[in-house]
Formats: sequence, C-alpha cells, structure tokens
Amino acid sequence: MPDMLIAIGLGILLAVVTIAIHTVGSSIIIGSLQRKSGSFNSRLGELRALSFTAIGLLLTHIVETIVWAIAYSLAVGGQTFPTFEDAVYFSTVTFTTLGYGDIVIEGHWRMLSACQAMTGLLAFGWSTALLFAVVERVWKHRFDDSDEP
Repeated sequence: MPDMLIAIGLGILLAVVTIAIHTVGSSIIIGSLQRKSGSFNSRLGELRALSFTAIGLLLTHIVETIVWAIAYSLAVGGQTFPTFEDAVYFSTVTFTTLGYGDIVIEGHWRMLSACQAMTGLLAFGWSTALLFAVVERVWKHRFDDSDEP
C-alpha cells in the first residue's frame, strides 16, 4: 500500500508539471496569435494561425510525454524500459490512452501510468478547446468581414 501511494504521489506531481507545461505552451500560442491578430485577414493567414496552433499543441504534448518518459526511466527502468525510446513510446501510448499493451508496467508503478492516462485526457481536452477557439475565431472573422457592405 505505501508503494502504491508513492506511485500516486509521483503521478500527481507529474500531472502538476504537465499542467504547467500545457499552461506555458497554450500561453505562447495565444500570445503569438494575439500579436498577429491581423493575420486572419487572408486565407493564408487563417491557415498559418490554425497550423501554428495545431503544431504548437502537438509539440507541447511531445514535451509532456517526454517528461513522463524520464520519470518512467528513473522510477521503473530496467526490464520494463531497456531503452529511453521504450519509455517514450510507452509514455506516448499511455498519454493518448491508446494503450496497446505491448509494454506493461508491473506492480505498484501501474498507478503511475493510470495517473498519466487521466492527465492525458485532461490535456487533450484542453488542446481541443484551444484549437476549437482558434477555429471559431477564424470562422467568425471570415464571416463577420464578409457581412459588411
């Protein structure tokens, strides 16, 4: 039982770190879009805004999964993750809740992967909301401008 609590505690700590990374990533994306708000004036500008947002979010998720992979390598390591690439793969599959099951954590550290899956759901929901907000802004800008004489 105490080992499981350590795994859950580490999971909560990593969730906080993930939320902090996501906050920074989202802030960078939003700040950049605000500075270039005039770029919505063309189809190319709209494409840039949407692409920048999507790629920025993807990069944010990659950083987040690498942080979890580092934790897996340090905490679990050994037989489960013989290479860092294995840890990154497991982290990515877990964060996305894809869960292939070809790499499995044994014992109390399973709770760490459960915490990561919950955190991934939260992060992807947040990313979806941000991307939707940008799409909505592009859509609104396009049709608000076209309604004017």
